[in-house]
Amino acid sequence: MFPFLKKKKNSNALLTNDTQVPEHIAIIMDGNGRWAKQRKMPRIKGHYEAMQTVKAITRHASDIGVKYLTLYAFSTENWSRPKDEVNYLMKLPGDFLSTFLPELIEKNVKVQTIGFIDQLPEHTRLAVLEAIEQTKHNTGLTLVFALNYGGRKEIVSAVQMIAAQYKENAIDLSEINEENFSQYLFTKDIPDPELLIRTSGEERLSNFLIWQSSYSEFVFVDTLWPDFDAHALDECIEIYHNRHRRFGGL
Repeated sequence: MFPFLKKKKNSNALLTNDTQVPEHIAIIMDGNGRWAKQRKMPRIKGHYEAMQTVKAITRHASDIGVKYLTLYAFSTENWSRPKDEVNYLMKLPGDFLSTFLPELIEKNVKVQTIGFIDQLPEHTRLAVLEAIEQTKHNTGLTLVFALNYGGRKEIVSAVQMIAAQYKENAIDLSEINEENFSQYLFTKDIPDPELLIRTSGEERLSNFLIWQSSYSEFVFVDTLWPDFDAHALDECIEIYHNRHRRFGGL
């Protein structure tokens, strides 16, 4: 745990020229409800503030040269939350992208999604698809929103697609290996994350990128997501930089 990561927003970045910045950072954005509860505010206020943090972290990740930033925005399990909260969460992508899209275009950021997007409400899905269309030619940071995403369900879906192809004699069992299997996942065109961060003090993956994070470095921080800032991200990257990644070797 790293309680010293509780910094004020807009604090100065601390990375040096020697710091190895991961190509792909994935973040489980946790603690929005607790942030609001601590301030005696409704939970949706925490989700609103969380979107402001997404903007700040996206800007900073782009500025320091991160190539992929994947954010766990809504899981397949989140549908069990109170209806009013779910409805607000489904409204957020449209509100967020309508205000932030011009800046994303200006900063050359490409928007992508992973998850079962076809099961989202139409207004949510259309807002996301519009952002993807408007930024598809951008070549800077790729901002990936995990929406209606679940790692186990993703793997089951991949198995179902392989089984259907095998049934049609379109694939042989000898062709199925780790690299081939990865091509049936939502992330087939995205490299695995080198660094996975979870905020709010929880230390679990919660069904997020469970295939892709096999060799990710995990950093769990006490900071609630609405309080996470550029300085906190830099601290996590420094922790990653100082680890020795062996990938099973010596």
